[in-house]
Amino acid sequence: MNPKLNGILTLIIAFVMQIGFAQQQTVTGTVTDENGLPLPGVNIVIKGTSTGVQTDFDGYYLIEASQGDILVFSFLGYTKTEIAVANQNTINVTLAPGASELDEVLVVGYGTSTRRTLTDNIASISADEINEVPVPSVQSALVGKAAGVQITQVNGKAESGIKIRVRGVSTISSSQDPLYVIDGIPLINSDENINDSPINPLISLNPNDIASIEILKDASSAAIYGARGSNGVVLITTKRGKSGATKISLNTSSGWSEETNRRDFINTEQYVELFTEAYLNAGFTEEDAFADFNSFAENEADWRDGAVDTDWQDLAFVNGSVNDLNVNASGGSDKTQFFLSLGYNKTVGIIRGNDLERYNFRSNVDHQVSERFKVGVTSSIAKTQINRLANDNSFATPLQAIAQIPFTRPYLDNGLPNPNTLYYNFLNQEVNAENKTSIWRAIANVFAEFYITPSLSIRSELGYDLNVQTAETFDGRLTESQSVGGFAEAQSVQNEKYVINNYFTYYTLLGENTNLEATAGMSFEDDRRKAQFVQGQGFPSDDLRTVNSAAEIVGGGSSRTAFTFVSYFARTSLNILDKYLLKGSVRYDGSSRFGVDEQYGFFPAVSGGWIVSEEDFLMDSETLSLLKLRASWGVTGNADIGNFASRSLFGGASYNGRPALNPSQLGDPSLKWENTIQYDLGIDFGLLNNRISGSLDYYNKTTDDLLLNEPIPSTSGFTNITRNVGEIQNTGVELVIDTKNIVSTNLNWSSSFNIAYNDNEVTNLPGGDIISGQNIVREGEVLGSLFMVEFAGADPENGDALFVRNTLNDDGSRDRSLTNDFNEATRVVLGSPFPDIIAGFTNNLYYKNVDFSFTFQGQWGASIYNAGGRFQSASADFFDNQSSDQLDRWQEPGDITDVPQARLFGANGTQSSSRYLQEADFIRLRNITLGYSLPSSFTNKIDIDRLRIYFTAVNLLTFTDYDDYDPESTYDVQANSNINVGNAFYSAPPAKTMTVGVNFEF
Repeated sequence: MNPKLNGILTLIIAFVMQIGFAQQQTVTGTVTDENGLPLPGVNIVIKGTSTGVQTDFDGYYLIEASQGDILVFSFLGYTKTEIAVANQNTINVTLAPGASELDEVLVVGYGTSTRRTLTDNIASISADEINEVPVPSVQSALVGKAAGVQITQVNGKAESGIKIRVRGVSTISSSQDPLYVIDGIPLINSDENINDSPINPLISLNPNDIASIEILKDASSAAIYGARGSNGVVLITTKRGKSGATKISLNTSSGWSEETNRRDFINTEQYVELFTEAYLNAGFTEEDAFADFNSFAENEADWRDGAVDTDWQDLAFVNGSVNDLNVNASGGSDKTQFFLSLGYNKTVGIIRGNDLERYNFRSNVDHQVSERFKVGVTSSIAKTQINRLANDNSFATPLQAIAQIPFTRPYLDNGLPNPNTLYYNFLNQEVNAENKTSIWRAIANVFAEFYITPSLSIRSELGYDLNVQTAETFDGRLTESQSVGGFAEAQSVQNEKYVINNYFTYYTLLGENTNLEATAGMSFEDDRRKAQFVQGQGFPSDDLRTVNSAAEIVGGGSSRTAFTFVSYFARTSLNILDKYLLKGSVRYDGSSRFGVDEQYGFFPAVSGGWIVSEEDFLMDSETLSLLKLRASWGVTGNADIGNFASRSLFGGASYNGRPALNPSQLGDPSLKWENTIQYDLGIDFGLLNNRISGSLDYYNKTTDDLLLNEPIPSTSGFTNITRNVGEIQNTGVELVIDTKNIVSTNLNWSSSFNIAYNDNEVTNLPGGDIISGQNIVREGEVLGSLFMVEFAGADPENGDALFVRNTLNDDGSRDRSLTNDFNEATRVVLGSPFPDIIAGFTNNLYYKNVDFSFTFQGQWGASIYNAGGRFQSASADFFDNQSSDQLDRWQEPGDITDVPQARLFGANGTQSSSRYLQEADFIRLRNITLGYSLPSSFTNKIDIDRLRIYFTAVNLLTFTDYDDYDPESTYDVQANSNINVGNAFYSAPPAKTMTVGVNFEF
């Protein structure tokens, strides 16, 4: 070819390419639904090509296109939209709902998904479900809403600890709590109380700030969090602003509370009758009884004439109240959006002297720096003040007042608490003591996201969590501490965590009908804790209540500890023809808590789905609108043990007044991760255009290398060592059914029902049984099974308490003959502390401007051992006031009853046995709400977008045969929180709360 012609052609080609390149431009924008909410995961494709991108969590996208190109916006459940590119650089799109149901958008680890394309098992709770029902804590909003998730309030105090179990308990000595992640940052979740009164570590979070909560239940969803996913992961996403006019929302409510249940105890007349009889049955005389009654009473008329008949429950329980105020503002421009909120909550508990006051502030801001670069900050700060009278499990705690004699006066004539009661009068705590806890919580997360190409972005996050808790207690000279002239303690704990996340997200189209999304990155966490405490005694006045005024400092100390995590993770998902779904993830975690050779763990997961209803043979079905099959497998871990459990430790000590070193812990350098292997088989279905929809799942969780505080012979100088020992298995089935019962212009009624069955079993325990109190860990049994002698009622002939021998015969059978000698009976497993079945049922109805909703929850299969029963229902063994069932006691030969003869000091059936064990099945109306929104024709005249008034009740009704305070209230020993479970000890019931409120939106 002629060189000149070749040069001319080259110039022409270059010119054409230059023109084509000049026509290329960067197009950005956001995609929202008809309500202005961002839609993540929307496909944007240049028509006729395989070039495309997806919107991120905020509905934002970036794509390179040329003038004249057609952008096709598609999202399941919405009408496909096509827009031609002109000379604009910003194209914002609002998608209209299509004929099919809107696919729910879910937050997953380090990304988002839609319910339709999900291959995992994730439960989701929206802001509407949280905000419509005023609740004191984040966890309370989840009760009855998620299949396979058991949520239990430990007791009825305002700040009470809450236990969450996701698909059973998978560990013995490690924490059973799920991992909480708020806006991408794993939270500190440790109870820093200085006594036996648990505090919910998330009590500082404001439920009204939450946009959604996702609970990752199976290994495929939780494995992206690797070492801490075995107990499930709770992802909390807070609200963010949207571009547009500033919206202001105000929610204020006030209510009142009372206990869900009271027990019946005998009155003065019944007490005198019962205990006179008990004296006589024990060989004492009536005169002996009357002399003691006189010593308990201020004068004889108090008990003989019934002049004093004190119901000590009336003094322990009080009428509580709730006042809640939340105001937020949100809005912004195309470049900057904001969400600001203020919250205040004052809860006066149902237990005397218990109250909580909380202040919250949140600021979430997002800014689009350029077409490719955006930044944001999420921050909150909260102060919580808690007051109570005394520790749980002490004679000073209010509910133990039920042990007092009914003809004992609570107050003297001068109005001061009566010091001459059978046990310490807890009312002294109200006058001469205080117990205050203050919590400051600050959480912040700064992020930056940059689009390297339209299909590849990098996101960096820097998170910070600070939890500062100070507690001060003082017991004056007229309290239990009078022998030392008053006692005070002060403690401060500062726990802070730094989190760094960096990860890439890549999206591409592989051909016309295949979407590929991949995420890869790393995470680093640094957690540091400092604690100080000091104790003093001897105070010149009860008005001087700080340790600084103590005559003698009797105790004190400080400690520092820390741990780190470094993690690498990756996930990829493939969507073929919108019906074949594949996903895989890996995480590689390193922790300072484990032995030097076992510090890293590998946690893979895979899952797949097949949307069968998209196949040709079902595509036109008028009945089956959705049928999806899911399967997943994965490995997760648990690392919630002591920071130095793998190491042998020593500490400073005093020896004969001289400094010394003292061994304090025996370590195991081979200590490694606790691993849970879980697989899940699931079906998602929809019928009649999804008027009926739901899911059915079967799962199997096997946890091996259990992190166990294994008992060892004390001759070693230690009592236990943390080792990897044993195996636990949880298998279960979960069913969720959602229905749209009525859909019309004026009336809409929808229901959601979930039920789950879980079977827990210790499948391997090489060291043999572990017995702690009334609980046992035994191979072949439920973890922490209730283990005790079987009670068989009263002997009809003589009123003796009877027990079942339950001894093994040579042929393997059991001798179930009865004996009145407790020592001849054998302890056996008689109950499980965990329910086999849990369920929830929620209904939402909307008629014109009226809304009505309610949720029932229930559980079956669990039992509770009332450790206080040995004193409360004890056949008048000692002078404690008795429960009313003692009126049905054996009194003469031939009486058939479960209550043995009353015998003072006779220990007639007061041993630890199934006499105090009960099934804890219940159904509870968890919440009910009735609201009315004023017509817009009225609110528009006063410049209000929405004005709603409502009434809400929580724990309104409980249906149960359990006759102690409440089938959910237990006292779990913290040191062995997964072994000593299902025990009650003067455990307060939860509050029944009724609230009236108003919502304003401007």
